[in-house]
Amino acid sequence: MSENHREGNKKPSNSQLLFAAVVVLALIIVAVFVLAQKDTPPSENQKVKQDIVVPEPAQTSVVNTATEVEPEVLVEPEAEREIPDTREPETPAPTAIAEPEALVLPPLSQSDTEIKAAVANFMSNQAVKLLADDDVIRRTVVYVDNLANGKIAEKHSPVVKPQDNFSVIDDDIIITDPNSYERYTPYVAMFDTMSTAQVVRLYDQYKPLFEEAYEEIGYEGNEFNGTLADAIDELLATPIPDTALPLIKESVTYKYAYAEWEQLSAAQKQFLRMGPENMKKVKKRLKEIKSALNK
Repeated sequence: MSENHREGNKKPSNSQLLFAAVVVLALIIVAVFVLAQKDTPPSENQKVKQDIVVPEPAQTSVVNTATEVEPEVLVEPEAEREIPDTREPETPAPTAIAEPEALVLPPLSQSDTEIKAAVANFMSNQAVKLLADDDVIRRTVVYVDNLANGKIAEKHSPVVKPQDNFSVIDDDIIITDPNSYERYTPYVAMFDTMSTAQVVRLYDQYKPLFEEAYEEIGYEGNEFNGTLADAIDELLATPIPDTALPLIKESVTYKYAYAEWEQLSAAQKQFLRMGPENMKKVKKRLKEIKSALNK
């Protein structure tokens, strides 16, 4: 792969899937969100001192007699000495905590099989088939990097494109066919299959490979987290239309008739093709993810 994969602002083809990036975002939520739970060390046993009991001196009485007698010498009883305890204090053995086995990561070029197997633990086989056949991590990194800049890296999509093509209703005005939105339903379902905790755990395990792939295209590996956050913001900034948007046919493609929609980035315009209901579901999840990232 070349050092810089950011592509120009060429118009994406009708069959290009922007939701590829959304699916990927679910797989690679930044480790900043991961709150490592540290084991609290067992508290020290407090040493309890025994009270030292010192007996009071015995009371004696002196009897005066006519005959002078040697006064009785009162010997005060020696205080009872404390015998020091030289034994080591007994400390209860701490509860054994099973250490998680360290994950041995495969080389980046050989990671596809393991990544798909890990994802398969949370998704159906049908959902796993939506992933690309090769270089899933590298594709993901390049796609997210372009998405953060409002672009679509068509050649680096980490998921396969929908089987059905984009379609329109050509009447008095041209609008997107609502049935065309349904081709994104499997991807939206895939996005919602994994819980946020599962996504975080998966990314945390394979984070070094994502950073390695990001370094391959000329960046610092630890900068990928910020790029991912920018990609999320790019999608969240896409407005959701209240009604069908009129289109204009231009050669073999279509563009939006209204300037305020046509001036959106290529990534945002592609996001619009998912339809309002799918966009709402994806945006809701992305807001939850963004909130988690901010923590």
